[in-house]
Amino acid sequence: MKELKSYIHVFLAAAAWCLCISAGAVTWPADSAAVDIPALKARTDSLMRQYRFSEAVDVFLRAKDNADSTARAEIDAMMAPAQNGASMAGFCCSPVVVARQRFSLKDFFLYYPLEDGAWRKVPNQLDGKAGGAVRATFVPEDTDILYWSAEDKEGIRNIYRSEYQDTVWSAPELLSEQLTSSSDEIYPMLSPDGSQLFFASKGLYGMGGYDLYVAEWDYELNDWDIPVNMGFPFSSPYNDYLFINTDDGQYTIFASDRNCPADSVDIYVLEYDSMPVRKSADSPAAIEQLCRLDPAGDSGQIHSDGDSGKGLGENEEIRHYAEMLDNVRSLRESIASFGRSMDECRSRLAEAPDSLKESLSAEILGMEAALPVLQDSLLRQTKAIQQLEMSFLRSGVVIDPASLQKETEREVVGSESGFTFTRHRMGPAFSFPMLEPEPEFDYSFQVLPEGRFAHDNTLPEGLVYQIQLFSLSSKATVKNLKGLSPVFERRGSNGRYVYSAGLFRSYRDVLSNLNTVKKAGFRNSMIVAFLDGKPVSVSKARTLEKSIRELFIVRIFPSDGNSLNDKELAIVKVVTEADMSRSLEDGVISYVIGPVEGREEADRVASALKISGIGNLRVESAGLSRVKAD
Repeated sequence: MKELKSYIHVFLAAAAWCLCISAGAVTWPADSAAVDIPALKARTDSLMRQYRFSEAVDVFLRAKDNADSTARAEIDAMMAPAQNGASMAGFCCSPVVVARQRFSLKDFFLYYPLEDGAWRKVPNQLDGKAGGAVRATFVPEDTDILYWSAEDKEGIRNIYRSEYQDTVWSAPELLSEQLTSSSDEIYPMLSPDGSQLFFASKGLYGMGGYDLYVAEWDYELNDWDIPVNMGFPFSSPYNDYLFINTDDGQYTIFASDRNCPADSVDIYVLEYDSMPVRKSADSPAAIEQLCRLDPAGDSGQIHSDGDSGKGLGENEEIRHYAEMLDNVRSLRESIASFGRSMDECRSRLAEAPDSLKESLSAEILGMEAALPVLQDSLLRQTKAIQQLEMSFLRSGVVIDPASLQKETEREVVGSESGFTFTRHRMGPAFSFPMLEPEPEFDYSFQVLPEGRFAHDNTLPEGLVYQIQLFSLSSKATVKNLKGLSPVFERRGSNGRYVYSAGLFRSYRDVLSNLNTVKKAGFRNSMIVAFLDGKPVSVSKARTLEKSIRELFIVRIFPSDGNSLNDKELAIVKVVTEADMSRSLEDGVISYVIGPVEGREEADRVASALKISGIGNLRVESAGLSRVKAD
């Protein structure tokens, strides 16, 4: 009986907690000694997915009262999307919804009214890890500018740009820092006139998941302007991506997984509105209803592509057969693309400088290793198709592969939705000659199996120490370096070539590496110093080094996420005479005061600002001060 009562108490407590959440009255236990971050995230995510952003912010703020300094910083980062959502609730629009249709995540983009065959599987030279929500890149016919999303070496998806120049494409380059965050950016799409770039991001000013953004082309700067979150109902706490305005000026189309299974997305078709009216939503329920984007005359039913097609849906085996045919075609195209890419790499290898031959050879070897795998997969898929065809024959079913393939590629969906979705074909894998980007050189001091000369012999500004190795009447070879990297070359006043290793910012650092250099075989090596690229004595450098101070800044985060008001700006001017600038990093706007010398002065400014009512700020290091010769 005691056991039963215990279970009842637990159940009632859990039920009460759930009721508190649903009512928005989430509180933390008074005796809580620490904050359970995973539990906090789960609770606030639930609120945000109900569009209850202000309530989520309140939960975060209560949690901060029980958190240590480390947890507070983590809570602040988690709270930002909730604050953003609450702010954007004041700028909602109500588009006219034409249609809504559900598709598989793996091929939803093929149902967009874009050029047939323009969606391409991108080769490894652009993106070797395509998958998840990003499975293809839009490559319009005769385009001379290409935008695509690819993973960097840290595994973060960024937007890259390449321009066609004569017979080759330029080396991939990132867009401006305003369009590059610490998280993923995907599905870049140009407007029909090229003046706007639409894309989705997880790392810019958003409310969770992928949000939709638009950047305007600045013709004066000849660059993209700061991107703007498109707000409700286009963005949501879910994943929203692949926004386009159709060429005919009739429709706006985007995809979202709000209220979808993990393997599906809904495509929303809206009437195009060049100047939508923005107004405030009066409740979370109003935002949620707005973001449902129910088509006119549709109470919420979402049609599925599982009911689409003519004849294909009637027989699961025939549908499977059609998918296998598509896979075989894709494999054949991939094998052909690999062959072309290998031929291109071999041609480049024959003419490439020595610095690039190693990377090109490795690329060729990688493709040669991958090719048999693709060929084996093609063989197995072909055999499986032949077996299925024999099964059809034994059952008396006559299959025309060509017509079936054509039917699959032209699958029509949405007769009940008020809009016709036509499945377009995938184009062949995109393969093109591209200039290789300049490899980044590592200037940190190292002892390697083979020494390396510095790619750029220019010394950085400020105070720098090096270890001088030797001088020769003629240029040194890699063998002379005995594994040291980087080694700098300069011409002495006597015409001899002087070689020095490393770039060190302190005497203590260069001294700690001197014995390493001597043990490598340079017994007569010695420490030398430079100020702004010009030689100075080591004793002078050590004296100047004592005057170097660490610099600090005070960073203020506006309460509205956008700008400081006139009163706050006046307070800053009273508190300090240091410079102040507006900054945008990872989609977050802040105001930077400084730099100022010393932590003490930065803390003084921060304390004065807090006393005056500006509390959302932090002190950060800004590096070392400059020194100048007398």
